[in-house]
Order: sequence, then structure tokens, then C-alpha cells
Amino acid sequence: MTRHGKNCTAGAVYTYHEKKKDTVASGYGTQSVRLGKDAIKDFDCCCLSLQPCRDPVVTADGFLFEKQAILEYILHQKTDIAKKMKAYEKQKKTQKSDCQHESKSEERERAERFKTRENSIVSKPINPFTSGLAKDSQSASASSSKVDTAVAGSSNAQSLPSFWIPSLTPEAKPTLLKKPSKMVACPMSGKALKMNELITVRFTPLDPSLDRLALLTRQDRYVCAVTKDTLGNSVPCSVLRPSGAVVTQECVEKLIRKDMIDPVTGDKLTDRDIIPLERGGTGFAGSGVALKAKESRPVMQV
Repeated sequence: MTRHGKNCTAGAVYTYHEKKKDTVASGYGTQSVRLGKDAIKDFDCCCLSLQPCRDPVVTADGFLFEKQAILEYILHQKTDIAKKMKAYEKQKKTQKSDCQHESKSEERERAERFKTRENSIVSKPINPFTSGLAKDSQSASASSSKVDTAVAGSSNAQSLPSFWIPSLTPEAKPTLLKKPSKMVACPMSGKALKMNELITVRFTPLDPSLDRLALLTRQDRYVCAVTKDTLGNSVPCSVLRPSGAVVTQECVEKLIRKDMIDPVTGDKLTDRDIIPLERGGTGFAGSGVALKAKESRPVMQV
């Protein structure tokens, strides 16, 4: 391939570069982009607002949230669930009333059929000389009625729904609502989320003399509560449930797991009390974070 081979339009084949360029220009096909460091949140940022947390809380799965943001999310989800439940109960009552109305109409029709059948019974003396003729006339009338009903059925079958005549326009059935779940799901893990299960996180600032605004302007803001190592996206961290202190995973493995005692409060720890903190990526493929974003767009198929 020559130096300007990508822009060559006189080739005999449809190159990959031309296909990719035409896909971007047409607006069809799935687009995939590799994310950089600027597109990944920091370890101390909220998973909802993507901003550094002022009052951070963490879930049992290790996802960090701003307390105000996650409480507003839980409140919004509960309000939405209440609306869906109200609509479901209304639909349930409507279906129950429709079933009762249908059962009453069926009972009324059954009673009408029984009444007409009883009224049609008439006792007449049978004449042995004319009974055969009467039977023949009844069979002929029955056959003619069957032919009429068959013709009417065929005419009804041939009449299809019309989109131009309002009376023959087909109607869509109402969409049935499913019973909504009363569980408030975590926006990141999808598991059940409760307010009393949120754990307050206490970061140890690198320089306690700095105010919050000056701290946010620095790249290295927080350190480990025990070893004073700088925390970042490249450093695995954990949160201790009793104290809310943030320590490095290396500190947990080498120091804390020996005695299983919280170094800040002195409380006894269990494996459940050590919560690995979910952090963002570093921009490198080796960080273990999915760095590709895909956008599904319409696809033209022949």
C-alpha cells in the first residue's frame, strides 16, 4: 500500500478504511470507541453525579455515592414504584369488574335461551297421515337455514378490517401491566438497596490544612488511613465498615487480616466488614476496566 492508499478511490476492492469512513458518514451501523483516562471517573467520585463526593457513602458491593444523590435516587424510585403499583391496582379492579360483567351477561343470556326454549314447546296432537310430510318440510327448512348461515359466515369471513372506514378499523388491545417489584435496585449493581445499609466513608486528606476547594484542585487528594500511601485509581482500596476508614488493599492483606481489628476504632472485624472499593480505570488496558464504549445504531440489511 502506498502512502496515500487510504484515500485511493480507484482500487478494485472495497477497503476496510472506506467501509469504516462510509459507516460514520451514513449514520448506520454500530460505533465503538476506546475510552481514555478523561472519560473514566476517579475513585472518590460519585457513581451518579460523577463529581468528587462531599459526604460519601458506600454500598455493600463497594460502589461510592454522594449521600444526597443516592437518597434522592431512592426517593425517586420509591415514588415511581408507588405510581406503578397504583396503576396496576387500577387495572386489576377494572379486570375484576369486566369479569363480573361478562359472567352476569352470560347468566342473562343463558336464562333468555332457556325461556325461549320453554316457550317454544307446544303440545299438539300428532296426525299419522301428515306426520311424514311435516318431517320432510322441517328437514327442508333446516337445510335451507344451514345454507343461509354458511353463506352469511363466508361473507363475514371475507370482510377484512378496513383502515379507511372508522367502524371497521382494527383496535389494539390494551397493554397489560405487570406487577412492579417493590425493591429499590442499586443503579450500578442492580441488587437491593436500603438506606440503613449505606456506610459512611471517611477519607484521610493528604494535607489536613487545605480546605475542600484547594483539595479538589490537586490530583493526589487522599491517603491511606494507616500507611499514609497516596490513593488513586491505580491503587486497590477497601473501606472498613466500623470506622469508614479507607485503606489500601495491601494494608488489609499484610496488617489488618492478621488480627482482624479496626486500626482506627479497635473494633473486631469480619470478612463482611472489609468492603473492596470499586474504582475507575487508569486509561491503560491492564487496569482491568472495560475501556470500550459501543453505540448501537440502525443497520441496513439486504
